[in-house]
Amino acid sequence: MGTLIAVCISEAKGTQKQNIKTCFLKCNWGLENDAHGGNWHRQVSLLSYDKVKEFNQSGANVSHGDFGENLLVEGINLAALPVGTLIKCGGTLLEVTQIGKECHDRCQIYHKMGDCIMPREGIFAKVLKEGQVSVGDAVGVVLSAAVVTLSDKGAAGERHDASGKIITKMLTDAGYVVKSQILLPDEQKTIENTLIELCDTVKAQLIVTTGGTGLSVRDVTPEATLAVAERIVPGIAEAMRTYSIQITPKGMLSRGVAATRGRTLIVNLPGSPKAVKEIMGYILPTLEHGIEILCGLVGECGG
Repeated sequence: MGTLIAVCISEAKGTQKQNIKTCFLKCNWGLENDAHGGNWHRQVSLLSYDKVKEFNQSGANVSHGDFGENLLVEGINLAALPVGTLIKCGGTLLEVTQIGKECHDRCQIYHKMGDCIMPREGIFAKVLKEGQVSVGDAVGVVLSAAVVTLSDKGAAGERHDASGKIITKMLTDAGYVVKSQILLPDEQKTIENTLIELCDTVKAQLIVTTGGTGLSVRDVTPEATLAVAERIVPGIAEAMRTYSIQITPKGMLSRGVAATRGRTLIVNLPGSPKAVKEIMGYILPTLEHGIEILCGLVGECGG
């Protein structure tokens, strides 16, 4: 968790940004009255205050806003966050869209010091939820998720998607932002394409699937997951089956897998609403730590 140190805008392009300490963060723009705002992917610029302090130790004497940043944040290594990361600042929500930028024209800081940290340490974001931001606000990373229900009958409108709704509520209650909830038939290629989209474009950090993990010839969720995966995470599936078998011997029939693609963890759950609720309650606390490691938000476990 970090802290907002400065809120900086410039009302005209070509002028120095000033720390105004509080400002309204607008969707499809950025900071209200900031001349560099706009409906594009670089609505808000952020910089780690810790990096500025390190830079100032070399005698730079840089003040708030001198790098052209809108939000100066202490306690988070912003440049280490993957694109797609969600950041909560006060009551607002941002999505990281770019890490660093190419510097075409050398700034005054570069000419003075022979270096400028903004091109490599600055990040950019778009506003997903608007509101007031003020110096002293808490700033933190919010994990994102997607829920995919696999059911021929559900996709045909013949069955209510109770399991998908249970997963979405449990994720939301645990603090995740659910970016997408999708209902699909048991068609392997369709499932593969959806998982790729959610991993590579939507950039959900966790995808939870429900259904299609049994022994029916139409149950192809594990095959679709493995087809798009880069690495398997066998311990999660082993733990889920071990837990399920303690409740019912039928738990041994589940073929669900867990795997990663890029910075996304994919976990297959069974289709039963009862089983979904039980297993999600069991694995959810540990999944959070695994996702944080996968996304570079924390270090590896000691041991």
